[in-house]
Amino acid sequence: MLKASLVVLGLAWAGQVPAHEIGDFGRVKPGVLNDQIIPELDRWGRRAAGQPVSGFNVTDQEREMHDRVYRFLIARHVKDWAFDYEQVVMVASLFSKRAGRDDLYYRWLSREPYASSRVRFNTMADDAGADLLTLPTTFKSICAVIEVDRQRAVAAAELRDLEAEMVTEMRTRRAENDLYIARFVRALRYRYDSYGYALDHFLVETPHTEAVRVDERLSAMAIWIDHAERGEFCIDVADGWNDRAIAVPGRVLMDAPSEGEYRK
Repeated sequence: MLKASLVVLGLAWAGQVPAHEIGDFGRVKPGVLNDQIIPELDRWGRRAAGQPVSGFNVTDQEREMHDRVYRFLIARHVKDWAFDYEQVVMVASLFSKRAGRDDLYYRWLSREPYASSRVRFNTMADDAGADLLTLPTTFKSICAVIEVDRQRAVAAAELRDLEAEMVTEMRTRRAENDLYIARFVRALRYRYDSYGYALDHFLVETPHTEAVRVDERLSAMAIWIDHAERGEFCIDVADGWNDRAIAVPGRVLMDAPSEGEYRK
């Protein structure tokens, strides 16, 4: 019931301006999910959990983080297999009880009429690569919001005449920001697990040397996930944390012309 009402709400908001196709939402105004539907879901979820909702104005840093998380959730390469309401918005929400389905990507790739099974591996590599390209700027935007929350806390601790209500608002906004960050982390893990499931199964079904490129990109993604799940968003890629010294061991061992050697 909530799904239907919110989709209708989003379509109603979108009806005033030109729209385009966004997954299962049909023709929706660009930015509606980011600016209206997703924040409304957050407010609904917090009220349902008996938690307060912040009345603070949104900072530029928070707006950018919302936008980058939203763009990750509805990336073009996931709209055909992952972008339905429950799987992307609610599964990536703290208030969702539904588990992710890591097999959806594999089953979508299996149904697609590729001319060659090698092309299927290239698609997987391209999709994982597209996600990797978004991670540095998304991490940077999350880091900026973490710093805003830190500065708010410092100011609140030092200002003697600050009303208790402002402190409550500050803590509430921090909780809301944490929700956005948690949504991104869950979505990132879900995307990675979906790629991994597909790679594992296609290695058995149609092994090709192209799987090596997929595996390399998943190994790189796994490092980002490790940082994200530990809450380490303020990292400097230039410092070399993404180098071979800490790379995740690959699952694929394929040397032409012998294909198909495989280990977990």
